[in-house]
Amino acid sequence: MFVTRYNPHNEFSDVKRGFEVLNTIMNNLDLGRDESEIASFLPAVNTREGEEAYYIELDLPGIKKEDIEITTEDNLLTISGERKLKEEAKEEDYYKVESRYGKFSRSFTLPEKVNVEDIHAESKEGVLEVVIPKLKEEEKKPKKIEIK
Repeated sequence: MFVTRYNPHNEFSDVKRGFEVLNTIMNNLDLGRDESEIASFLPAVNTREGEEAYYIELDLPGIKKEDIEITTEDNLLTISGERKLKEEAKEEDYYKVESRYGKFSRSFTLPEKVNVEDIHAESKEGVLEVVIPKLKEEEKKPKKIEIK
């Protein structure tokens, strides 16, 4: 019979190894960041499908429509822009400035049967709505083929 000495620390070696792997992953995630990403933000998005179109809504409070760009390329719709907010308050006994800046970009793969030429967008009260019309499907009628 093989006799080994009991070591209570061996029971937790797998757990310890798991935490070491987790720490390594977390440290690697932080290494890839640069300062431009820290100031960035990711706007909230809602998507839905209607009978005649697809709809994308982005929450972009305080962002002017001139600071937003919408492009399509290779079946990909990209909405990007920059937030530039500066709130300033001057009173007799204090002066306060709050600034929030950041770039954002969201991309969406377009479905197969959409009318890319008629995509349109509208901004109201801090919400950008992009409407992606569906292609109208023609009824498929049976066709008789004549043999020659």
